[in-house]
Amino acid sequence: MGSDHSAPETSERQLRPISLAEVMKHTSSDSLWTVVNGKVVDITHYVEKHPGGKGILAKMAGKDASEQFEAFHHSEGARKIALDLAIGNYDPVSDGDEQKQLDANGSTAQPAEKEPGGEGGKGKRKEKAKKDDFRRVKILYGSQRGQGKRYAEGLAKTLDCKAVSMDAFDPEDLPTLKTVVLICSTYTDGSPPKSGKFFIQWLSDSLHDWRVDKKILSSTKFAVFGLGNSVYTDHFNSAAKTLESCLCGLGAQKIYPSGVADANVAREKSGDSDSGFKDWAQGLLDHLRAPNKMKSLPKAQIDNKEQKQENPDEGLVDLEDLGAVMAKSKKDAKEGPREMLTESLRKSLTKQGYKLIGSHSGVKLCRWTKAMLRGRGGCYKHSFYGISSYQCMETTPSLACANKCVFCWRHHSNPVGKSWKWKMDDAKLIVNGAIEKHQKMIKQMKGVPGVKPERYKEAFTVKHCALSLVGEPIMYPQINEFLGLLHEKKISSFLVTNAQFPDRVKHLNPCTQLYVSIDAATKDTLKAVDRPLHKDFWERFIGSLKALKQKASTRTVYRLTLVRDWNMQDVKAYVKLLVLGLPLLIEIKGVTFCGDSKASSLTIKNSPFHHEVCTFGQSICDEYAAMFPDAPNKYQLACEHEHSNCILLADTKLKVDGKWQTWINYEKFHSLYQEWKETGKEFTAFDYMAATPSWAVYGAAEQGFDPKEERVRKKGKKAKQKRLEEAKIAAAQQSNIIGVVS
Repeated sequence: MGSDHSAPETSERQLRPISLAEVMKHTSSDSLWTVVNGKVVDITHYVEKHPGGKGILAKMAGKDASEQFEAFHHSEGARKIALDLAIGNYDPVSDGDEQKQLDANGSTAQPAEKEPGGEGGKGKRKEKAKKDDFRRVKILYGSQRGQGKRYAEGLAKTLDCKAVSMDAFDPEDLPTLKTVVLICSTYTDGSPPKSGKFFIQWLSDSLHDWRVDKKILSSTKFAVFGLGNSVYTDHFNSAAKTLESCLCGLGAQKIYPSGVADANVAREKSGDSDSGFKDWAQGLLDHLRAPNKMKSLPKAQIDNKEQKQENPDEGLVDLEDLGAVMAKSKKDAKEGPREMLTESLRKSLTKQGYKLIGSHSGVKLCRWTKAMLRGRGGCYKHSFYGISSYQCMETTPSLACANKCVFCWRHHSNPVGKSWKWKMDDAKLIVNGAIEKHQKMIKQMKGVPGVKPERYKEAFTVKHCALSLVGEPIMYPQINEFLGLLHEKKISSFLVTNAQFPDRVKHLNPCTQLYVSIDAATKDTLKAVDRPLHKDFWERFIGSLKALKQKASTRTVYRLTLVRDWNMQDVKAYVKLLVLGLPLLIEIKGVTFCGDSKASSLTIKNSPFHHEVCTFGQSICDEYAAMFPDAPNKYQLACEHEHSNCILLADTKLKVDGKWQTWINYEKFHSLYQEWKETGKEFTAFDYMAATPSWAVYGAAEQGFDPKEERVRKKGKKAKQKRLEEAKIAAAQQSNIIGVVS
């Protein structure tokens, strides 16, 4: 029995009906109300205690949070807390809340309006249904001088819906929109207005990001209207064209032909740009009023110039297949080494979002950097090793590679070669250039919805460098000088190699963490998966693993990418490879489908589920213990990052007093490195280890997602059903695995 002061059960309390209009008044920090499964809940004093952080609760204040609540699979305890905090029953029909609810979230279904019987009643219901459909339309505009805004607001008034500036809209919410109309102007140089810059960049990055589902917008219908001046022929209406091509590329359905207002009145068919918009808007309205015509049009036609830029495979020549250009190569040999990047390669890589440095290097802003700037979680390195993702720079000093891996997310738009044969830029130029271009990309995040001011300020100080962007960094002849410059600036280094240059691995100076990609466990499978250029690829592979074993002062990692039906069968063969390198850590990640490409035959079926990756990891641990019972080291599942479909196995030497120490003391590393550089004093990877937080440990409820961050999940019934199915399968298997680990 509880004390006399305990709160009565909800069923015993008399809860008054509360409308959404009243709930919407309580959105300030001193009074926060939300709706959960028919109950109005006062979360004012609970937000500070919320395990997932107060931000996600505060965001739902004044709204119906039922769908979001269910999406997170809350426990019975959490449901009881919600009931205990209930102060009323949600009344969705009182004082006209249907309209206000639509205005609040744009997608909530409305209660059916009771009308008198007969044809008149049916007509009113149909008319109301049309109005509701119009209110579900979202109008987004990017405007420089106000003309686009004026068009958007006029159309919104006609449709009785909302017009929002692109810089005030979170593009990650695009998949939740049923119909969106986009109105955007173009600068004379072809760039979008400031208010639309991030929105369009987000679409472009998503289109070229291998981790983004290319059908993410399949439930969204759209129409585009552009503003420009045909006097500037090279870039006329290019911002609107980019919007259209990106939306189509991400699966959105174009429902009405695109329009354009030409400020060059001499060429504007209607005589002036306003008339041109009115004609287009009237046609769109007629189309929206005929639901049976709301079908998608054929995919947008892209002119030849843009088509070539969109196709990263076109115009690329592998350096091992030059054939027809041998004569030119001989001429180049006389003139000295040529530059790595041809004009077509530069255009292709630039189109994919790379910022090129000199003649063979590049930098790109990682999506996790953007996410953590907005408080939406860090990458797996944040969970496994404690990096600040928003202070991490992803770069490479060599865009060339010696493999043509089937799962390459770049679709082989980078050059390939067996050895360095190009002009070489100085390491200092590359490091300084990378930091400068990285900071410029950070600067573009200013004013983006959700970006935390304190993180934005800190992001200009680079603390970590992921040398895994593209290509083979260790090919660069000045790689040791490159690493030294990073460490002088107190920037940690995470270097990845494809295990084709054993001598480079052997002579590599200490770095914070050194990875070797283990894409297959046998010679035949490695040849099929990596498609290496070297004939002695297997000997080079084995040599690299043996060289890794000697890197005592560096944390060493085997990096496995699992491809279902390709490389997940040979557990014993993988274990035999472990003995050669004895890595401190083993990262295992399920391959992410990159979209269709001529360069790869993979499909979505080749991407394993997270529970399959976990099961494979446990099999590695079990098999190693069985095959080498007397080995001084053992491996266990230490961490996971479910969001990236990635797990971490670790040598049990990193488990001190029963607690994992997979995180890194970065200040200690820099101090040890500096002492090594000045005096030659050796140090080991165990000298700069740090404790792993409980939320990052394998089996924790958070599954590697930092509870201080706000998790944004995919919305919709399909995404929810997929999570439920995955959770059911994983729960049974994970319970067995956790039992073994503990």
